[in-house]
Order: sequence, then C-alpha cells, then structure tokens
Amino acid sequence: MTSTSPPTSAPAGDKFSSRQLETVNEAVALAEELVSNHYKMSTSQWLKRRYDVRSRIDLSGSEIVDGPLAQVIRYEGRQAETPLNSRAFDFYKICLQDHAIKAALDKSPELQLYPLVVYVVAHELIHIVRFSTFRQNFHATEEERWTEEGRVHAETRKILNSTGIPGMDAVLRFFSHWQQAMDSLQDF
Repeated sequence: MTSTSPPTSAPAGDKFSSRQLETVNEAVALAEELVSNHYKMSTSQWLKRRYDVRSRIDLSGSEIVDGPLAQVIRYEGRQAETPLNSRAFDFYKICLQDHAIKAALDKSPELQLYPLVVYVVAHELIHIVRFSTFRQNFHATEEERWTEEGRVHAETRKILNSTGIPGMDAVLRFFSHWQQAMDSLQDF
C-alpha cells in the first residue's frame, strides 16, 4: 500500500547492482506467475491490470520512502491520442525500495534476495488485484489499511507457503510478525 512517509534520497550504494537487478527481474516474473495462477487470471486478464515494477534507479524522489520494502502508487493513465477523461485508467507502480530491501538483507542474514523479492512483489501484486477488482478501496482509512495489510500478508503466505522456493521459509518467518500483529488487533 502507499506509504505516507516523506520522500528520502537514498545514497547511490543503496541501489541494486546489475547482478541484483537480474535476480529482481527473475523474482518479479515468478511473483507475477504465482499471483496470476492463484487468482486464475488468463494472460489477457492479467495484462489488463496496468502496472509496472520499478527499482530505485527508475524512481522519482517522491516515490522513494523510508520504512516499507515497497509501495504501490496509483497514477491516472490515459492513451496519448485520447484527451478526454472517459478513456482514463488506473496505472499502478510498484516502487521497490532498494535501500530498505538491502537493509533487511543486512539485518537478517538468513534472508536471500530472490525469495524476499518474490514475497514483496507478490504482496504488492495482490494489493493491485484487490484494488482493480474493487475488493479494497485504494483510498482507505488508516484502520482499513492495517486490516488490508493483514489480509494481504495472509494471502501472500497462502500463495507462497508451498512453493518450494529455496529460502522462502526464512522470508515467511520474517513476515510472520505481520500476521501476529493483525491477529492481536482483531482480539480487541
């Protein structure tokens, strides 16, 4: 979900290396496939979901935030030859926060880049599917956002739990605090 944290400028060393970007691209492709399969979406349905995944090198200053590993930003898209709003569409941008992902990897040596990015991108793609199918309002209240985060973490876990991706167990343990926090909020 979109963060409300102020923009920050990450030092150049906080960007993914070219080798890491190759790993990220592979992880994005797998996340797309897993989420598409989970929601039983055909290729034509999946391509209708207008989104892009970008890393730090392609982000503007306002798309870089402190805290989350990624964020989804919704833009209004429009075909160039159509000046009328009647042809406008939602365009989502998954903004990977290289510096935050690299910091998580540094702080938790059991994590590996590939399974971590698969989780992060799958998580954000689930948000996009939910927004674009009207299961969740993009402009939700803070309470609704936290509830949605719990739902999306649970759905991400469901999709990735039995994939057999090396290193995914460590990633699922890393994110298990979200499910525990959501469960404790529902007890009130």
